Amino acid sequence: MSSAALTERPGLVTIDLGALAENWRKLALMAAPAACAAVVKADAYGIGLSKAAPALWAAGARDFFVAHLAEGAALRRLLPEAAIYILNGVETDAAPADYAALALRPVIGSADELARWAAFSRVRGRRLPCALHLDTGMNRLGFESLAALAAAMEKHEAMSGAELLMSHFVSSELPDDPMNAKQMALFAAARSAFPHLKASLANSSGMFLPGAPMHDLARPGYALYGGNPTPGQPNPMRTVVSLTVAIQQTRWIEAGASCGYNAQWTAERRTRLATLLAGYADGLPRTAGAMLGRAGAEVMIAGRPCPLVGRVSMDLCVADVTELPEDAVRSGVRAEFFGEAIALDDFATRSGTIGYQILTGLGRRYRREYFEFGGS
Repeated sequence: MSSAALTERPGLVTIDLGALAENWRKLALMAAPAACAAVVKADAYGIGLSKAAPALWAAGARDFFVAHLAEGAALRRLLPEAAIYILNGVETDAAPADYAALALRPVIGSADELARWAAFSRVRGRRLPCALHLDTGMNRLGFESLAALAAAMEKHEAMSGAELLMSHFVSSELPDDPMNAKQMALFAAARSAFPHLKASLANSSGMFLPGAPMHDLARPGYALYGGNPTPGQPNPMRTVVSLTVAIQQTRWIEAGASCGYNAQWTAERRTRLATLLAGYADGLPRTAGAMLGRAGAEVMIAGRPCPLVGRVSMDLCVADVTELPEDAVRSGVRAEFFGEAIALDDFATRSGTIGYQILTGLGRRYRREYFEFGGS
């Protein structure tokens, strides 16, 4: 077996670091005079932290957000001078010293957590930077109310090290959702109560809301990677990630024949099928194909959209290529699942999920290639 055969893979993820940088610069201009952070949790939304973080730093990003302590440690090795916030706070099985050793800033969301951090700061004899998370409606993490936050700060403010106050939108991708105005009002009241703290509320979609609440620091994530922060409207961001997969085999089936597990799709005519070398083990939704009268996602083959049909298998999926010239579809020809021709959000929606899940679920069996095209 040749060395090329051992390293080449049928699935290819192409990542445009130039477009990633341009997306950050666009959002930074929108946020100004506020600063603009970069959210790089989940291995930079699946595209690879080791490549994405340096590209964002080179573009001008200085504030970064990750979810876990381990992600913060990996990011610190890449960016020694960055301000790094840990969104999940001081984790229950970690010690404040673990964060301080790497100059990581936990996003603290409870009185007990703040007490632990302040006590450790007192032992160290200096205020150690952190952020405070006020829950304004997500009911996930964060201080449950402004009163709870104020009470905790009254006890521990002297050594809390708090520098940033933040919250998180529930439905910022839906500009008409009344929850947005409610959260902005709650956060404005909190900011008034703590005017000495910098403030951060706007995520990717939040940056595009009417009267965008940039405050002191915007913190986009999904939009950096080419996801559409304005669903239902043209995507203002450049495409960063594309996925193409090779065809392994084609076949003709007669009307009435089915395709895939449990015969969830049946041909209504004589149909040509192309089997593609990727499945749910590679991060494709099992429901991406058309089933029982429900339309599924499309892939682009030879310049034409072709529907996926039947249930996606662990390692394979199938496209209907009947409308293509027979000589245009053969073994080795590549199908684009998303990228320039098929929008990430369109592929995700038709698959019954969201683009966030598609990106963060990109499997380890794909080959990844990084370029700096700068978008299109």
